[in-house]
Amino acid sequence: MLAGVFAYFIGEPSVEAAIQLEEAAAHGHGGDADHGEEIFVSRSIQSGIGLFFATGFTGAFVGGLFGLAFAYFRGRLNSESDWVRSVSLAAAIFGGAVLVPFLKYPANPPAVGDPETIGARTASYLMLVALSLIVVLGAWYAARTLRARGIDAPIRQSAVGLGVVVMVGVLFFTLPASPSPGEFPAGTLWQFRLSSLGTQLVLWAGLGVVFGLLCERANRAKPIG
Repeated sequence: MLAGVFAYFIGEPSVEAAIQLEEAAAHGHGGDADHGEEIFVSRSIQSGIGLFFATGFTGAFVGGLFGLAFAYFRGRLNSESDWVRSVSLAAAIFGGAVLVPFLKYPANPPAVGDPETIGARTASYLMLVALSLIVVLGAWYAARTLRARGIDAPIRQSAVGLGVVVMVGVLFFTLPASPSPGEFPAGTLWQFRLSSLGTQLVLWAGLGVVFGLLCERANRAKPIG
């Protein structure tokens, strides 16, 4: 719901501007912005009820997966606090599933990109999400292995960081390029992109913080002995 509030107040203005540009372009080419299809859900419902339903459902689904991941990594993360574990895990997943893919394939409004290539673009994006999560997992495993071998923190962190940069660079070089925005206004484009990234940041930050606080409360409520 936090992500829904952010998206409603910060993201919706850029979405509305992009839709208006798309409709203007369609009329300018002698076409119909609705392509002759009847609209069953109004724009106001989409940007209100639909938006909060989508973000709420996504948050619940992602939260369930996060809980399973936390249960697996809880005893394997180098921390004595569930608060730190929760925030660290949320940050790592955000980096692999959101931030790295955003740097290669930033979110685009409806008017950007050829509709006929949406399938290929979606496949490339999902492939990058999966591979970048594997890179994050590999970095964690490498750091854990080097720590177990007694490697000093500066050397360990520098080696793992360099490895992540190299692997991400390889992914960026080998995967297809992001579509050109064409003549789409740069201000509206980046407002849309940054608000999309901000929505994901609020989602994962809220998830890590709230989950961590609930874990700490549950730990304090456990009977002693």
